Amino acid sequence: MTSGSTWTAKRNKLFENALAVYDKDAPDRWQNLARAIGGNKSVEDVKRHYEMLVEDVNQIESGQIPLPNYRKLGGPNSKGCSALVDEEQRLKSLRIQ
Repeated sequence: MTSGSTWTAKRNKLFENALAVYDKDAPDRWQNLARAIGGNKSVEDVKRHYEMLVEDVNQIESGQIPLPNYRKLGGPNSKGCSALVDEEQRLKSLRIQ
């Protein structure tokens, strides 16, 4: 395992935000993503992490991985439900760009 292979929640969030900024047509996309994430992440680390994300999204969308059966904590206006909808929208926005 290389030193750049560990991804913290903070690094993952930086990665997701950077993906929204640097889409597939951005010049020097991989270098910019690695720079935006910071730390010791190399271009190869970022590419590998992206490929894993693509595979996860593909498995979820194909139904190979079932969505969790979340327990409702309140009505449709509850914070918990809203957070799940927000998370679903965030994942859709990350859909392979």
